[in-house]
Amino acid sequence: MGLPCDWQINKQKISERGQYLLETGQWSDCKFIVGQEPHQQTLKGHKLFLAMSSPVFEAMFFGGMAEKNDPIAIRDVQPEAFKALLEYIYTDRVDLGSFELACELCYCAKKYMLPSLVEECTKYLWSDLSPKKACRAYEFAKLFEEPVLMEKCLLIICSKTNEVLKESSWEEVELATLLTVLDQDDLQINSEIELFTALEQWAKAECARKSLDPSDGKFLKSVIGNALSKIRFLNLSPQEFAEGPGMSPLLTQQEAFAILMNILCTGNKAPMPEGFSTNAHSRAKPVKVQNSNIDLFKYRRISTPHSSGSYIPVYWSSSESSSTPYTLQSKPPTVIESGIRKDALNLSVNNSSPVVIEGGIREGPKYYCLRSLLQQTDCLNTNVLDCSVTFSVDKNICVLGVQVPTQIASVTNNMNHILDTSYTEILYAHLLDSDDTRLTYTHFTTKVNINTLVEITFNRPVYIQKNKVYRVGVVFNKVGWYPMGVCTQSMACDSVFFSFGVGNSADSVRDGLIRSIVFTYHCLGT
Repeated sequence: MGLPCDWQINKQKISERGQYLLETGQWSDCKFIVGQEPHQQTLKGHKLFLAMSSPVFEAMFFGGMAEKNDPIAIRDVQPEAFKALLEYIYTDRVDLGSFELACELCYCAKKYMLPSLVEECTKYLWSDLSPKKACRAYEFAKLFEEPVLMEKCLLIICSKTNEVLKESSWEEVELATLLTVLDQDDLQINSEIELFTALEQWAKAECARKSLDPSDGKFLKSVIGNALSKIRFLNLSPQEFAEGPGMSPLLTQQEAFAILMNILCTGNKAPMPEGFSTNAHSRAKPVKVQNSNIDLFKYRRISTPHSSGSYIPVYWSSSESSSTPYTLQSKPPTVIESGIRKDALNLSVNNSSPVVIEGGIREGPKYYCLRSLLQQTDCLNTNVLDCSVTFSVDKNICVLGVQVPTQIASVTNNMNHILDTSYTEILYAHLLDSDDTRLTYTHFTTKVNINTLVEITFNRPVYIQKNKVYRVGVVFNKVGWYPMGVCTQSMACDSVFFSFGVGNSADSVRDGLIRSIVFTYHCLGT
């Protein structure tokens, strides 16, 4: 049975026509094999529709290295998520029916650079957050570097800790998530006993997963890392400790006795066992604001560059502008959004208030280590243009982003038309350590002018240690001419000395396109 004739007549909106083409596969010119056996599915698509929505699909179908395989294998995405991606591209609609689908689709949307769909997915995840899902959502947000979602998950964890620890899903969290919970200063618990019990419960579950004896204290300790050092035993009463942790296989008799002596003795204390916390402060419950016009919005992490950090509550008044936070700080912060300093309470940006960056707080101005251009050798990008440079510094700093050049004025192929003075730039940038572990990244799309520098701000600031080698890379996805050039390999900026092209020279590719490292001296919470 053939397709109906004149089907377009009854489709009044382009979304309806797109839905029809997607469902019927009419005029399709590409196929995808999605997922892993035995659950693979073959899905049809239209190159033009896909390239209109995604620079990744544009490069795949119309770039200089266009995909020649048909069908195209996509093994890292589940079929249902890829179907939802196609439906969004063809109809501008998305039906997020479950938490699991939203997570999978968010990954897919990031892969194919659809930021509006990423936003839809994260909004759904925010709205569907609960104590049962908070830890899993936190791990997802951390994996895909969604700092706002991470903070919202931590808010649930910190404000409803009792419920989070009682969920069966608690036993399945990652060790890093468990340690993050134990790092918090503000938790909704009645006693430190609850944290210790949750730690022991997780350790036994982990031992079972690894086929280890969960009654053996050595095995229990082997799976929890340094978690015991984060438990505040000195905040317990002697009876609480004796009836709880003192009987646990997680502690040896010598450790239990030494801790109990420290709890009992108010004068000269015996030393705490090595590696155990001497913090006796109670983890205060989150502050409850009685004013109905003030709602708890998020926790802001405050830590040193070498610590995992703790979070303080930040409140927003519904009667005030969304740019006016009421925090536990004595002075209002200056907020940085997309590299632009904005004063939260309309104060001068030159005051001494700390500057808040997503994921941390820093003080002082931004600095730009701008490399001198020794020789310009223009480079034509016909599809995707990679560039990277290794660098090291002689002082500890916090890298916020980079600056790269925009396209230069050139003549089009028919030699009768000069390019516009502005265009839409599409970039991807990341920062790696010496082991090629990705520390942060960002996708960047914006309208830019030709013959200028554009600043790319990473998803989060990264603490850079002196005398260690790092590599920053940028991928240009816009066809055109770029002023690659040859830049200086050594530069001093303020009191910091930068060395570029260090380590393995093969790690630096077209390094002249990395013109500037944007940094500050204080990076808290990275």
